[in-house]
Amino acid sequence: MTTRFAPSPTGWLHLGHAYAALFAAEEAQRAGTAGLFLLRLEDIDTTRSRPEYEAAIYEDLRWLGLTWEEPVRRQSEHFEDYRQALAKLDTMGLLYPCFCTRKEIQEEIARAGAAPHGPEGPLYPGTCRSLSPEEAQQRKAAGRDYALRLDIEKALALGGRELVWQDLAYGTFIAKPEVLGDVVLARKETPTSYHLAVVVDDAAQDITLVTRGEDLLTATHLHRLLQALLGLPVPKWKHHKLVTDSEGKRLAKRDNARALRTLREQGWTPERVFTELGFGFAR
Repeated sequence: MTTRFAPSPTGWLHLGHAYAALFAAEEAQRAGTAGLFLLRLEDIDTTRSRPEYEAAIYEDLRWLGLTWEEPVRRQSEHFEDYRQALAKLDTMGLLYPCFCTRKEIQEEIARAGAAPHGPEGPLYPGTCRSLSPEEAQQRKAAGRDYALRLDIEKALALGGRELVWQDLAYGTFIAKPEVLGDVVLARKETPTSYHLAVVVDDAAQDITLVTRGEDLLTATHLHRLLQALLGLPVPKWKHHKLVTDSEGKRLAKRDNARALRTLREQGWTPERVFTELGFGFAR
C-alpha cells in the first residue's frame, strides 16, 4: 500500500495538516513492510509558493517523527506531464476555452434567474461552450485570458456513467461528476488545476490509497472520471474528518494560532499533538 501527504507550500502547516499527514502515515504503517508513505508538494501556484514554506513543511513533519520516501515530487517540476494529459483530453474533443470572468459568470447566472447548484454553489452556465472554433481562436489571438473547461456531458458519454469508486470509510460510490459541472482543468498561464494534477500525480507515484479530508469527497467523483478518460489506475480512497477551531470552522493557513511552528514555540511536544488529534500509535 502506498499513501501520500500533499501539502501546498503557500503557508505554515497547522493542526489540520498534521492530522492529514499522521492519518496517511498511519494507514501506510498498518500495511507493515508493504506500506509506503510519500510526500508531494502541490506547488502549481508558483506566485504564492515560497522556499521558506517548503523548508518549514520538512521541519514540521520531521518534528512529528515522520519520514518519507525520496525524492519528493514537486508539481512545478512536472508541468509537461499535465500538458500531455490536457492534450489527450483535447484530442478527445472534451475541452473548450472559457473567456468568462467571475463577474460575467455571476451576471449570466443572475440573468437566467436560476442555475443548477453544486456543492460549492451555482454551476458554470456553459456560456462559452457553444463558441465556434474560429471565435475562440480570435479571442485567444487577441490576448484574452481563458480557462480550459471539461465538457462534462461529452466526458460522461465517453468515459462512462457507471464508474465505481470505493472509499474505505464511506463505502462504494457510483461516480456523479456532473454535480461539479464543467470544471476548470487548466488556465492560459498554468497547464493544470488541482483536479487534473492530483490524478496525474497519484498515478505517477503509484498511490494505491488516497487519504484526504472529507471536504474533497465530492471532488473524487470527478477524479474517478478523469482516471477513466486518461487510462490511469484507480486507487482506493479514505476520506477523514476535518480539524476545526473552537467555532467549528475548518482550520486555515491564516490561522497562525494553530500553526505547528507556533505550537512548538509554545512548548507543545509531538506527543501532545498526537493526543490532541486522537492518534495513539507510537512513532
